[in-house]
Amino acid sequence: MATTQETTTEVGHDGGHSGVFPPFDPSTFGPQLIWLAIIFGLLYLLMARIGLPRVAGILEARKAAHEGDLNEAARLRAETETAIASFEKALADAHAHAEEIGKQTRDRLNAEIIAKRTAFDAELTANLDAEEHTIAENKAKAMANVAEIASEATMSIVKQLTGYTAGAGEATAVVGRIMKS
Repeated sequence: MATTQETTTEVGHDGGHSGVFPPFDPSTFGPQLIWLAIIFGLLYLLMARIGLPRVAGILEARKAAHEGDLNEAARLRAETETAIASFEKALADAHAHAEEIGKQTRDRLNAEIIAKRTAFDAELTANLDAEEHTIAENKAKAMANVAEIASEATMSIVKQLTGYTAGAGEATAVVGRIMKS
């Protein structure tokens, strides 16, 4: 087996400093504070001259846009309310107009129905009067025929029962007396 040769090298860890962490070394506080003040001043100037004015401008623009949006919303809201009021008025007018048209149509149809009913009643009354007149004439004719038929029937019955032939005048006189009573 082969053996390896060991070499050791030591590195110094102090690097020429004492064993304290450099930012906590009291001997470096002065330069650290000066650099801190310089960097803080530069950052402050950078923010005060460039960063904060931009942020302020952005905030102003947002505020103006927000106020503009609110004003636009208020204007649109007013327009909407005006449109709604106008729509409701138009709707109410349309309802009133529709009711008026319905009333006029109903009145017109009722008048037409009444006129047709009156004409029909008049025609029916005229027809009934004509039919009653016709019935009265037919009844009078029938009654005249009844007397004649009764006279003929009486003569026929008398002839069959008695064998006697009665005269037409005699039978008519008997039938006339019976019909009057």
